[in-house]
Amino acid sequence: MNSTALDNGITKEDGRYALPATTVIDLPEGYRPSDDDGEEYMSPKHLAYFRKKLKKWRDDLIEESRQTMDNLREEVRDVGDEAERATRETENSLELRTRDRYRKLISKIDKALRRIEEGRYGFCEETDEEIGLERLDARPIATLTLDAQERREHLQKQMGD
Repeated sequence: MNSTALDNGITKEDGRYALPATTVIDLPEGYRPSDDDGEEYMSPKHLAYFRKKLKKWRDDLIEESRQTMDNLREEVRDVGDEAERATRETENSLELRTRDRYRKLISKIDKALRRIEEGRYGFCEETDEEIGLERLDARPIATLTLDAQERREHLQKQMGD
């Protein structure tokens, strides 16, 4: 293994950068990584961009979850008739399901943030190929290339049939 320590605790091992959570990289206003920015794939700047994007998404989900719980707590439980009560219970059930989905997403975001710190972010778990900037910008928690994802879904579909 070829490992190099760079500035601010950033390390580069086997050609991949690892960005510690404590390292701050100031990005230019409106910065967005692209294949033509002349930077190495998953450079410290790229990693800082995705870390910022993931943290904002995480914070937004936590805030929405908190608001959901506040709404559920504030609701008056003695609703008049059975139809209203049934409607309220259905709404509450949907809100709790959404909150559970957020919890799972937050867990995936936390894993992506750990991959940034470990120098594994942006590379496919199965093939070790680059996932691609566009795919990660659209789905920053992606762990597979599009091809690997399609193969996995195809296998799951076959197993399910």
